[in-house]
Amino acid sequence: MPKTPNQLTRKLRAGKAVSVASCNPAGYTPDLVDYLGPVGLDGVWVETEHGTPSFQDIANISRAADLWDMATVVRIHQNDPGLIGRILDCGASGIVVPHVSTKEEAERVVKGGKFAPLGMRGMYGGRRALGAKDYYATANDEVCLVVLIEEREALDNLDEILTVDGIDVFQVAPSDLAQTLGYIGHAEHPEVQAAIDGALKKIIAAGRTAGMVTSETNRQRYLDLGVKFVYGSILRSLAKGATEFKQLVESRNQ
Repeated sequence: MPKTPNQLTRKLRAGKAVSVASCNPAGYTPDLVDYLGPVGLDGVWVETEHGTPSFQDIANISRAADLWDMATVVRIHQNDPGLIGRILDCGASGIVVPHVSTKEEAERVVKGGKFAPLGMRGMYGGRRALGAKDYYATANDEVCLVVLIEEREALDNLDEILTVDGIDVFQVAPSDLAQTLGYIGHAEHPEVQAAIDGALKKIIAAGRTAGMVTSETNRQRYLDLGVKFVYGSILRSLAKGATEFKQLVESRNQ
């Protein structure tokens, strides 16, 4: 029986910050999750919008993550209640839904991610229901639902989006936001940065949980701003270590 409860969701609802690491586009394997397990990350981000994991991959990655009390948070490619339910049935701990720009779209996420009376997730539990008592009564409390704020329309409708119950994290996505603001490929532009900060502050002021894509250079600033769902790639650290290794060896050849 999978370990419960979902500690990532519990920490977020207690107002604590959580660390969620990705290695997109390389992707996770169960072995890599096991290797990272002792680090104590709160969650791993499995990328299916821009990546290649299959349903079976999600099932196996989430099994490995369960062993280390890590959540498996899966970004899907479209806001489809049936797809949301199927990913959860595979064993995912949470779902990230892109391009949520209206209140109605946020409500659609809840519809797919929660059983009645909060939503209309299909009545099936997958492996997480095996051996669990009152699974349908507790599943709604375990699942972490994340929506991505990544379009100008989402900024315009953010006040309404933030009123939707059942969403755990409102994460700002800088690259797509830059695109819709007219600065494609330039998320560092001052206008984009101002929009990001404004959205994060509005989310936090509304008493909701803010999420943000972070790097080694800006992570502390966003934590200081009040971001609780802290997402970042570990590939930069891997590349840095590989570069330093190569440079040390090559220095002997000069």
